Amino acid sequence: MDKNFIRREQGKTLLEAAKYFPVLCVTGPRQSGKSTLVTHLFPEYKQVSLEDIDVRAAAMDDPRGFLNQTSGGMIIDEVQRVPELLSYIQGIVDNDSERRFILSGSSNFALLHSVSQSLAGRTGMFELLPMAFSEVREELSTQTLDEILFNGLYPAICAEKNTARFFYPSYVKTYLERDVRDLLQVRNLMQFNTFLRLCAGRIGSLFNASELASEVGVDSKTITAWLSILQTSYIAYLLPPYFANTRKRLVKSPKLYFCDTGLACYLLDIESPEQLARDKMRGHLFENFVVMEALKHRFNAGRESNLFFYRDSNQNEIDLVMLTGRRADGYEIKSATTYHPEFSAKLTKMQDYIKGEVGTRTVIYNGSLENSQTEVQLHNWRHFMP
Repeated sequence: MDKNFIRREQGKTLLEAAKYFPVLCVTGPRQSGKSTLVTHLFPEYKQVSLEDIDVRAAAMDDPRGFLNQTSGGMIIDEVQRVPELLSYIQGIVDNDSERRFILSGSSNFALLHSVSQSLAGRTGMFELLPMAFSEVREELSTQTLDEILFNGLYPAICAEKNTARFFYPSYVKTYLERDVRDLLQVRNLMQFNTFLRLCAGRIGSLFNASELASEVGVDSKTITAWLSILQTSYIAYLLPPYFANTRKRLVKSPKLYFCDTGLACYLLDIESPEQLARDKMRGHLFENFVVMEALKHRFNAGRESNLFFYRDSNQNEIDLVMLTGRRADGYEIKSATTYHPEFSAKLTKMQDYIKGEVGTRTVIYNGSLENSQTEVQLHNWRHFMP
């Protein structure tokens, strides 16, 4: 085992799922640690990557021979590049109950579409985002909130194998722009980059395609298509509004977040934690961080998102609503270090907004005062566990 490996919470989930599925599929953003995780969990499996042109050519020329290189397990990275392989994998696992495959890919739509067609019922599907804070709590124990938001939580940065200064510009040029070309054939990358930076400036806000279209200089259909690429590439995440059992008129648009705050800081031209501490986007980036930590907790346990936000026509808003069965837990997210009573105001009225069972109500902030005995709990973000 690699002594430098940082344990991923999803590892336990994948090992359990491997008992029940002949094929596991792990998607997520590029450089989120998918290959590292699965090779660590299944070291005896043969690993191949279809990013390699020669390997990809071999897989396309002789799919059966390629998949039968070994009679044991096989890990195939970027499998969406040769989707024809999936039909052959179906035949292999149907005929041999001992064969096992681990598939990974960084294009959510292309991979899920291919898997749903060829491997329905045979595949366990999982999404691996960058590191959860709970996975690197020790490693980052001396870092401030601003440092963590600025650096982000990609494994290479958490393991000190790269720095935000070099990692994110390269990430956009090497991966994101190439994915855009492959998936959407965007002709004007300058316009797309403008769109990308404008999205970063709207973190925590309602997504409005028409508004962005007028600023970028394209139509709203193009903006919607470009946003789908950001979602497909695990760059952006849309948090849906809460609708169920409510008496109020609610907003219908989702809120926009980025899957990593370090990338968002780069796109916002924030060049240091000190600059971030003074930036008007700091509170939005902190909210982004907390929402994504809650999402990672769900994904790492092999569960779908149960996350929403609440906002009605009277501008009453709850930053984060988690549904567990019929129970709704509410969270107010503040980047301040000093608690103010108004932080709890909306949460105390949550029962007026949401018809149904209201569970715990919590303020998550950057201060040291904590209290779990009151009607509205108060927790420092380092101790936030959804």
